[in-house]
Amino acid sequence: MATKAAFQAIRDSAPSVLPSLLLCDFGDLRHELAELSDVGVGALHLDVMDGHFVPNLSYGMPIVEGVRRHSDLPLDVHLMISDPVAYAKPMVEAGADMLTFHVEAVRDPIETAGQLRDLGVGVGIALNPETPLAMIREAIPMVDMALVMSVDAGFGGQSFNPIALEKLRSLRHDYPDLLLEIDGGIDVETITLARAAGCDLFVVGSAIFRRDSYRKAVADLNAAIAAAGENREEES
Repeated sequence: MATKAAFQAIRDSAPSVLPSLLLCDFGDLRHELAELSDVGVGALHLDVMDGHFVPNLSYGMPIVEGVRRHSDLPLDVHLMISDPVAYAKPMVEAGADMLTFHVEAVRDPIETAGQLRDLGVGVGIALNPETPLAMIREAIPMVDMALVMSVDAGFGGQSFNPIALEKLRSLRHDYPDLLLEIDGGIDVETITLARAAGCDLFVVGSAIFRRDSYRKAVADLNAAIAAAGENREEES
């Protein structure tokens, strides 16, 4: 799948659940990817951490390349790293269809977005819970998606921060066509709140990978998204 077509597939799949592969069984990656594809998710989310911008390390291009080799699903690569431009081209060559960088990590988000866009991928801009929306607004015309973090990037075991819902509502009001994504503490309860706030893409880890059945987990999440959408229509 060509990168631009794959990004369009991500957009067309919305609203949709994106499993975060950080919690998958990397010892049985091919089986994990086959099972996720079989349950009908719209794309896969890969968290790249450098141990510098965030305190944890995850994986780099070899894992992205391995996922690409064994899955036709679009790959949404979240760069939680200090120098996203330096690794952008290798990530695209490895198979990334969308690259998201953190506004906190770069000097000039407009320039960074432009450099990523030149690679022919979808471009996202992310911000942590305590980062004001004003930090990303000037760059929004240059990006395809805004990723609103509902926990601080790179830290595990955090509770969902409801400030993310306020940001989603504000972004949806001001930018009706902007693709919105949320990441951190997403489960059946919080996914409902996020969808009601206008979110399109929902990055999910534990609520899929800590369940016995991926199929049941994704079905429950999709049902919650649908229910939230119905409530929005009734209220409007």
